[in-house]
Amino acid sequence: MTRTRPPSRRSLLETVLALAAAGFAALAAVWPDWIESFGVDPDHGDGSLEWAIPVVLAVAAIVLGVVARRHWRVDRAKAAAEG
Repeated sequence: MTRTRPPSRRSLLETVLALAAAGFAALAAVWPDWIESFGVDPDHGDGSLEWAIPVVLAVAAIVLGVVARRHWRVDRAKAAAEG
């Protein structure tokens, strides 16, 4: 029976951040005028900032997800090499 190591804190943090970024991107995409609910209008009504934020968050989620997957695989390979 092989023992498995728990994933590293780094890979867990990357996974959590990727999920959070994806969730916020989805929320910002379905509620495009969310920033105006705080009483500010930084783009003067053209909506560019409201679409830039979900795009940046989606890209961050993808990058963090890829990096997290790589670290999960490294952790699994280290566990297999030890066991």
